[in-house]
Amino acid sequence: MSETSESRISIRARLPGFLRRTDPAVITAFGCIVLLLLLGSLYSSNFLSPDYLLQQLKVASFLGVVAAGMMVVILLGHIDLSVPWVMTSGAMMACAVAGLGSMGAAVAIPAGVLCGVAFGLLNGVGVAFLRIPSMIVTLASNVVAQGLMVVYTGGFSPQDSAPPAVRWLATGAIVPGLPNAILVWFAVSLAMVFLLTRTAFGRAVYGIGNSERAAFLSGVGTRRVVVTAFALSGALSAFGGVLLAGYASKAAQAMGDPYLLPSIAAVVLGGTSILGGRGSYYGTVAGVILITLLQSILSVMQMPEAGRQIVYGVVIIVMLLLYGRAPPNR
Repeated sequence: MSETSESRISIRARLPGFLRRTDPAVITAFGCIVLLLLLGSLYSSNFLSPDYLLQQLKVASFLGVVAAGMMVVILLGHIDLSVPWVMTSGAMMACAVAGLGSMGAAVAIPAGVLCGVAFGLLNGVGVAFLRIPSMIVTLASNVVAQGLMVVYTGGFSPQDSAPPAVRWLATGAIVPGLPNAILVWFAVSLAMVFLLTRTAFGRAVYGIGNSERAAFLSGVGTRRVVVTAFALSGALSAFGGVLLAGYASKAAQAMGDPYLLPSIAAVVLGGTSILGGRGSYYGTVAGVILITLLQSILSVMQMPEAGRQIVYGVVIIVMLLLYGRAPPNR
């Protein structure tokens, strides 16, 4: 063992117990959040105000819901590039169903989520049974979703607006001073932590990400798990789109496009290996907050959208160099 490795182990041994058990990538991500808050306060004195921070958490909640589904797929060692138009499809279908009357408004959210589940199942079947690379099949389903929505709307934004229940869920506050969107993200986060750490499905996801062949030989239904993971990603993407429609009061063409790169970046920033099998959902939460704060600072700096996309791409490349490479024994 080298002297450097021994010193790292020694330093880690002196840390408090909860820090020793925490993924270093998660600690790094939260450290970057603190740094961004300090940098943001230099540009605006209101950056650290409670109202502004709550607003940032509210904005982060939409990305957080989408990133939760993306993380499950990435843990498998796959990728979901259908997020943009699955989000848009879910939002448009929810608004369209709500326009059918009182009964339609009552089932608007389930209708939008089921639309995402359908595309997720299509992706999962393509990956698990047809053995098509996830990058290809999800990109194809994204184009299919885009085509269907363009045919449905004629290339324009739909006339139907988001129903009151969806708007309340995205912009209301059942707890005074605490937006519902944050509570929704908190509920999704609790469910994801339980799913990944306390269920057989979560253990199977990590097992397949480390070695699909070994997981299959140990009796795991790998195809079923892969299909379920993509269906979950589709459902959460569509649900994120429904919430976004409630926030904007209606659906719009390509409303999900700005969420693809940030959702991937948030997962990778949180220390989840792009090769699968390694990552913590707490890191994804930190990554979502980090990306949202970064967007806010870039907005304050008046950086154009092209520059923001360059920043996201650079962030993903840097984090891949740090956390995305396979370990030597893999």
